Amino acid sequence: MQKAMAEDAPVNIIMIGMAGSGKTTLLQRLNAHLHEQKTPPYVVNLDPAVTKLPFQANIDIRDTVDYKQVMKEYNLGPNGGILTSLNLFTTKLDQVMGIVEKRAQSNKYFLFDTPGQIEIFTWSASGAIITNTLAATYPTVVVYVVDTPRTANPATFMSNMMYACSIMYKTQLPFLVAFNKVDVVSHEFAVNWMEDFEAFQQALRQDDECFMNSLMNSMSLVLDEFYCHLRVVGVSAMTGQGIGEFFEKIGEPMEKKREEDRGKKEAQVERLMKDLSVTEGKEVDLTGEK
Repeated sequence: MQKAMAEDAPVNIIMIGMAGSGKTTLLQRLNAHLHEQKTPPYVVNLDPAVTKLPFQANIDIRDTVDYKQVMKEYNLGPNGGILTSLNLFTTKLDQVMGIVEKRAQSNKYFLFDTPGQIEIFTWSASGAIITNTLAATYPTVVVYVVDTPRTANPATFMSNMMYACSIMYKTQLPFLVAFNKVDVVSHEFAVNWMEDFEAFQQALRQDDECFMNSLMNSMSLVLDEFYCHLRVVGVSAMTGQGIGEFFEKIGEPMEKKREEDRGKKEAQVERLMKDLSVTEGKEVDLTGEK
């Protein structure tokens, strides 16, 4: 659960996405945009298996854990190696958070890149510890990156939305779906499907190869409430399209949280004033005599 936030509190942005969604490339675009705005972010790489990063990470899990050595030492496969590397890194999380807190005054955004094997981070104990620790320290937003061209298929779209829904309710954090690669295919079809149930039904009927149409119909009804509270943005990691709107969307839940905190403080002050007025109306015996 996120604590009350100060007006100038930095924001943690956790990037999550399927392999090939362009998650890391998008993070690089965000990094470049913030540098252009003279507000350079603090970047943390949590993917131990990445061979080359398109950005300079301030903290890199690969400096702490040797992924290939972990696989060899513990006789693990690729996924097991990534999971174990994350577990080992988590044991040093207190040191990482100490660094983050020191940089909070000079950095407005902290960007966290995660493994492309999305399930390893989202459903592991180490992933939950990292996410919850970040959320308990500063306002945190989870960004789920979607490969827009691949999502043009109704079944693939539904799979992505189900995954997004499960992650949002598991983390219980402000959530943003970033439809990437809109320079190739616009994400308007996805927005239309989320807003118009009949439009998605029509797309399903046109997809004769989809043998799970009845299941897709049922799931689209279930997700209707999820869509109502979902923030969506179309971006392009290649061209920079939509990056400005991306940060506007990031700011929306932060401002809402600030308003909620202000409301809680005002309510607390009001209750305190009422208590004081009640006390002032009574004679208080401080002698201790009966």
